[in-house]
Amino acid sequence: MTFGKLITTAAMAVALCAPGIASAETFRLSSETNENSSRTQGAERFAELLDEASGGDMTVKVFPNAVLTGGDQLKQGEMLARGSLDFSVTSAITISTLVPEMSAFSLPYLFSGYDEVDAAVNGPAGEEMARIMEEHDLKLLAWGESGFRELTNSKRPIRTPEDLAGLKIRVAGPMFIDVMSELGANPQQIQWTETFSALQQGVVDGQENPIGAVIIPQRVYEVQKYITNWHYSYDPAFLMMSLAKWEALDPEQQEMIQTAATEAMDWQKELTREQTEEGIQLLKDEGMEVYDPTPEELEAFAEAAKPAFDLWADKVGRDLVELFTQTPES
Repeated sequence: MTFGKLITTAAMAVALCAPGIASAETFRLSSETNENSSRTQGAERFAELLDEASGGDMTVKVFPNAVLTGGDQLKQGEMLARGSLDFSVTSAITISTLVPEMSAFSLPYLFSGYDEVDAAVNGPAGEEMARIMEEHDLKLLAWGESGFRELTNSKRPIRTPEDLAGLKIRVAGPMFIDVMSELGANPQQIQWTETFSALQQGVVDGQENPIGAVIIPQRVYEVQKYITNWHYSYDPAFLMMSLAKWEALDPEQQEMIQTAATEAMDWQKELTREQTEEGIQLLKDEGMEVYDPTPEELEAFAEAAKPAFDLWADKVGRDLVELFTQTPES
């Protein structure tokens, strides 16, 4: 299920169709993953929907692989806040250096499944995160999904925390350094755009990422032999916009953008979950050894990671973490 990438070459043009829009405008959207990932495909879907809704008066050019930030995905949020970029489809991990509260999503074993995830992003926790984003000059338009992060490596099957001892694992940020250290691994923080070559050259032994959104489209299976489906951390994707540019739009433009964003990210989340479900067999077909831990083994991982959970729950705020654990009835 793919959609063609919308590429526009005109920088500005006179608008003739949509009422209330004085001139046609081309926006730039940055995605740090490649064209095959569901995140970038969600961005392209947004571009198509917005172009259609505006009669061609608001178009979006999608730039994958964080090319607008020189391959540094961590700069996307900063550039967006300054107004140097218009849109970004990114993840909680990527934005957490700018918005530390986003680290709450990544707490180890915070969620046990999709029902808890959906309740969080569609409830008070998601609303609070959108409010916090605005304090950083970012407009959170819609939630999508990267997914639960699974562990791959080139050395051996991982069934217990002890199996991680000494393995060099690529991680995306400070929380994951603490988590992997507690689990006995040797964490290495590396930009995602540099990770494949680091795995290929043996600079690191493994990495952790969602199956559907990253491991398969980024062809991680070409340089990794083992995967453990331990669901230890969840990473949402989301579409965000420069708050200043959002506030400069008229209500009609805002409505079109919001509607297109919601529809595109709902589609992106569904696609990601389909790709994840189907991806296990693909990884087996590609020669990976897939291991699904027992409930007892998962509990052992969670217990080993608990010191890191407590440390980071205190950093992001226990009140905020409590919002993530509320059920719809509570």
